[in-house]
Amino acid sequence: MGVPSVVKPTRDGREAPATMGRMPTESQIREALRAVIDPELRRDIVELEMVRSIDVHANGVVDVVVSLTTPGCPIRSHFQTAVVHAVRALDGVTGVNVDFDVLSDEEKAGLQRKLGRGGGLPTGALAQVASVVCVGSGKGGVGKSSVTANLAAALSAEGKRVGVLDADVWGYSQPRMLGLGAQRPKVSAERKIVPLEAHDGIKVMSIGFFMEEDAAVVWRGPMLHKALTQFLEDVDWGELDYLLVDLPPGTGDVSMTLAQLLPQARFLIVTTPQPVAQKVARRSAEMATKVRLEIAGIVENMSGFVTPDGERYAIFGEGGGQLLADELDVPLLGKVPLTMALREQADVGTPLVLADPDDPAAQALRQTARGLVALAPVELPVMQPPAPAAAPKPVGMSLPMA
Repeated sequence: MGVPSVVKPTRDGREAPATMGRMPTESQIREALRAVIDPELRRDIVELEMVRSIDVHANGVVDVVVSLTTPGCPIRSHFQTAVVHAVRALDGVTGVNVDFDVLSDEEKAGLQRKLGRGGGLPTGALAQVASVVCVGSGKGGVGKSSVTANLAAALSAEGKRVGVLDADVWGYSQPRMLGLGAQRPKVSAERKIVPLEAHDGIKVMSIGFFMEEDAAVVWRGPMLHKALTQFLEDVDWGELDYLLVDLPPGTGDVSMTLAQLLPQARFLIVTTPQPVAQKVARRSAEMATKVRLEIAGIVENMSGFVTPDGERYAIFGEGGGQLLADELDVPLLGKVPLTMALREQADVGTPLVLADPDDPAAQALRQTARGLVALAPVELPVMQPPAPAAAPKPVGMSLPMA
């Protein structure tokens, strides 16, 4: 005969049936909590030492206390939902209570040292950004910035909420390519920089908004680090599906800084078809591997020249993008031909994918954007068991009750 369940009240007064089965240990619960990622620091709350305490009760209820960096943390609800989801999945758990406290000044200082963030911890600017994609190349002149601008427009056309951070500090070009010119961003009441918007909602931030038009930026490493940190953490990015970061070419200070600030970002490498460009792009891949950035895929730009009459000429050779993708064991997301319209639309500030969707380059860029979307895991709906069928109603005449 089975043992009857005993009903015990949880800490919040609700009742939960006690279980006679094996309960998870504190170490097992802590391990499960590694699935809870801080959306800004991009690391799990166990590694960040944000799990203050774990209490396991005999009735199957688990109490977890999470320490936040600020009392009014804007991502509190994210932690609440993620902790409950991670712990409730363990066998024997019947309920989860989540409470919060705040890290002390000493604890925050220790976390800053651990993460190498002398400028302080983030306060919520990137909390609602689902995916960060850094677009880089081994050298300049491969069309990385035009690919970034058009990918942003293509993703937006697919219904995604998109932002663009122009981190190519010395060669900033996104303001011009997205038609924003020399406008200046405003500052919100919460002292956050409000990004400018281009083409129906693409949020854009660039050092070019704070310089005299076409002025040169002559900065060393520490100033670059401070500026990029501010663009990531002091800009009101809001809810985004994708933040595309246009990196400078090569493997210098900016790439290293962003890898430190965004350890869970993905890296999209742009190359051209010729073997020499592929070998140079390989260095960017090595940099991404060394700083533990996931390589999302390869885009082969200038994959032949297509004339207005539709003829194609492989003026830069062929196959470099596929060779690099095969070598790195990542997908070749797109082969974008060079067309006259692609250059013309970049100069006038309207991405080609919006101005002429039928252009061969525009079609390839839209396909690349769809490939980028396809890389993201999709959470499938869980099939619910069918509700039990209702008892059939009696057929016939109702008799009066005595």
